[in-house]
Amino acid sequence: MNPDSPQLITYVDRLGGTVTGIRDLLATRLSGAFGGVHLLPYFTPFDGADAGFDPVDHASIDPRLGTWDDVRALSETHTVMSDLIVNHVSADSAAFADVRRRGDGSPFAPMFLTLDSVFPGGVTEADLTRIYRPRPGLPFTAMVLGDRLRLVWTTFTSEQIDIDLRTDAAWEYLTEVIDALVAGGTSMLRLDAVGYTGKEAGTSCFMTAATERYTQRILQLAHDRGAQVLLEIHGHHTQQIAIAQTVDYVYDFALPPLVLHALHARDARPLERWLEIRPANSITVLDTHDGIGIIDVGVSDLAPGEPGLLEPEQIDALVEAIHDASGGTSRQATGAAASNLDLYQVNCTFYDALGRDDRRYALARLLQIMTPGIPQVYYVGLLAGENDMDLLKATGVGRDVNRHHYTPDEIDAALARPVVGLQLDALRLRATHPAFTGAFSHDLRGTHGELRWDAADASVTLGFDLGDASFQLTATDGSATSTWSHARLVED
Repeated sequence: MNPDSPQLITYVDRLGGTVTGIRDLLATRLSGAFGGVHLLPYFTPFDGADAGFDPVDHASIDPRLGTWDDVRALSETHTVMSDLIVNHVSADSAAFADVRRRGDGSPFAPMFLTLDSVFPGGVTEADLTRIYRPRPGLPFTAMVLGDRLRLVWTTFTSEQIDIDLRTDAAWEYLTEVIDALVAGGTSMLRLDAVGYTGKEAGTSCFMTAATERYTQRILQLAHDRGAQVLLEIHGHHTQQIAIAQTVDYVYDFALPPLVLHALHARDARPLERWLEIRPANSITVLDTHDGIGIIDVGVSDLAPGEPGLLEPEQIDALVEAIHDASGGTSRQATGAAASNLDLYQVNCTFYDALGRDDRRYALARLLQIMTPGIPQVYYVGLLAGENDMDLLKATGVGRDVNRHHYTPDEIDAALARPVVGLQLDALRLRATHPAFTGAFSHDLRGTHGELRWDAADASVTLGFDLGDASFQLTATDGSATSTWSHARLVED
């Protein structure tokens, strides 16, 4: 496989059921399409308050999903990426439970952040309003620690307690987790929510100088153990460009809204501008376990006046286009309509965001696959999944519209669809064709565009028209040429 071959992003329980089930899928029905897999949190427990991002024990695999031996077996055939949840731990963790009981008398007390930890000399209204948070309100929860009522720092939810990376206890904890993940077969670490770790008085407490120091320390710990690091950060596109110079990989979170804008507005100019400046060491995505990010193409929240890749009116039109395309279901799952309020995301499957239009959806995936970087494909997107309104109704969590639990029969039915088959064939091409080891070029004019890869006597070219979502992909290797187009999407 090519060094930048595609990766699958999936919850273990919602696709294969177990780690072994995921391994079997990758070896059979998905064979040849993926060189790696990002296993979303499979720790103990995987089904907590935030779908595994609040593990009680981050260093152990939930026995309902398998064992570390199962993860190591998967790593023998595929690169395994795991989440290192850097900013917080579960309120039910043994360490925080001890702090609740003993307060400052607990040896773990320094590990957890309170309001006083960052503002020991007192806090002003200006201090509080300066704090950047991706959800409404302030990032504090009143809790009794020992015999004192404290304001505990909770950036995301009251079940996720922020840790203080200025302390030895926090680094002992993170090192223990890194050791467990790498020993278990992980060779890529995704740093979850690391942007919020650098709380410093007088700052926004987001992407501060301390954040950069902490990231570099984690990077060194990973490299010392033979692992690479992917930074997960939503923010202004210039931040991504700058951060990419300091880590192994960053997400290209600007690509999804730019592709959606191109397909809805029939306008490739913002996408073309991004292709000119985006960092090469990117992980490309269309959809993930979270919503579709908007902040990544907008103006800077932290540096007002810094323009975005899309104008504010273009972003407004894009959000409304997604809501309209989904039949209003994404509106029911986004913002104040659902819990887990993310100010910068629209909760919707990518398939529904394009109105379940197979041609536009297939073209979106091809645009991703042809863009330089490592393509990651979310399991719901791979199967062209629709918004799960029943799950949203059951949980009230907006992002659950894009976190469907697939049965084996549903997987079989999805794999039989032409739009899914086209994606898999394109992913297999991306994983193996020698052209993708060469040079990338692009030419986008009006509604027409061409993306191309060339290496020696091999080439892959995608030509397309945003007006009618027609496309043709041609792959050449020596004297062998194959061509396929949107005509493949006709249902039997």
